[in-house]
Amino acid sequence: MSGLFASLSSTVSALSAQSLAVDTAGKNLANVNNPNYARQTVSFGDLGTVQTPTGPESMGLQALGVTQLRSAVLDAQVRNENSQAAFYQTQQSAYQQAQAGLGQTVSSAAASSTTASSDGGIAAAIDGFFNAFQSFAGSPTDTSQRQALLGAASVLTDRLNGADQNLVQVQSGLNTQIASDVSTVNNLLSQVANLNGQIARFEINNPGSAVDLRDQREAALEQLATKMPVSVTEDASGQDKVTATDASGNPVTLVSLASVTGSVTFDGTQISAGSPSTVLALKSGSIQGALTARDGGVQTLRSNLDSLAQQLVTSVNAVYNPTGTTGDFFTASNTTAGTISSAVGLTTGNLKASDGGAAGDNSVAIAVARLASKNFSTGNGDAIDGTFSGSYANAVSGFGQTLSVVNSQVADQTNIQNLVTSQRDAVSGVSLDEEMANLLKYQRAFQASSRVFTTIDDLLDTVVNKLGA
Repeated sequence: MSGLFASLSSTVSALSAQSLAVDTAGKNLANVNNPNYARQTVSFGDLGTVQTPTGPESMGLQALGVTQLRSAVLDAQVRNENSQAAFYQTQQSAYQQAQAGLGQTVSSAAASSTTASSDGGIAAAIDGFFNAFQSFAGSPTDTSQRQALLGAASVLTDRLNGADQNLVQVQSGLNTQIASDVSTVNNLLSQVANLNGQIARFEINNPGSAVDLRDQREAALEQLATKMPVSVTEDASGQDKVTATDASGNPVTLVSLASVTGSVTFDGTQISAGSPSTVLALKSGSIQGALTARDGGVQTLRSNLDSLAQQLVTSVNAVYNPTGTTGDFFTASNTTAGTISSAVGLTTGNLKASDGGAAGDNSVAIAVARLASKNFSTGNGDAIDGTFSGSYANAVSGFGQTLSVVNSQVADQTNIQNLVTSQRDAVSGVSLDEEMANLLKYQRAFQASSRVFTTIDDLLDTVVNKLGA
């Protein structure tokens, strides 16, 4: 009797273990398309063996627990590569917006090809302006030529003003994005700290058992890494310590146990965190990508446009008003791309072809037209190098080179990101074929244990109810 009851008890344990395995395989299949899910497996173990009057007897099978198939090394690599990808992608998006703001397509090709990249861009407006002065010099008394000149000047100033305004909007949008990312970072840090506390409580007597909570925490950490680079270390209680790095390479604690150690802040220039608040040295992530684009390529382009506008104002005014007493063509105080404008009161009636010369004198108009081919030099105190058109073409082609480099970096990093993710999926990802095979295996094992259970039940029925009848 004791042997049959012992066998019945061990069979119940086997049924429970195989039932848990079936449930786990079903859970894996349900999460096959969940990128934040790590495949789970059931660990089986023997309850042991006891000595009975009839000899050694197994106590049966038991499910020791459910474990995740995760690699801390691969998880860290995925976080790092995601952070780097977000860094390049944010720059790419910003530079594409800046390109749209210029009103023409830019490339890293030679300056000569960039100049004619768009009939509606600043390059065409520069040519149109000086060509209008050339036509004005040919017919200084023609009203239509005067109107055409004022129109060309208006087009040039409007396009410079518009381009600068668009670039300012790009920079403003990047500031807004950074502020939003910082808010998201603080929310994610709070989530990680909260999950740390839950995992520690859940796993107090069974380390590694809070598999679903660990999936949620890893998902939060990977999202956090796309915003800023972090390092993660797990302590003996299963809680993650999250740190960033300052300018000296020292760690700055962001999350310790179940607490956030000082919120992340943005003062418009730099990112700080920790307690006491410490300036962070970010090298990847969307926050640093936005800062790099805002203060790098976009600001450089704005500065180059400002230099172009400054040289236009000073050079044209110097030739148009050589004595400084008969009126400027451009407003002398407005020397940036965002403020350049024709002089107040300039009309077709008071346009000057000469500075006080006789009727038909076109010396001033010719001098201004010749500025189109003049080579300037910053070494001589000028604001630009080369001609107006050449300087603008160089600025745009330089920006095009920056965009081209970032495009290549995005493509390369995407390949690396996909490779690392695939490597992790090979360990942690759910395979439909494998899980279907496991499901069938566990189903057959459950059926076999059920058959053993039924057989023992029949034997017990015979012993109890039929023997001696």
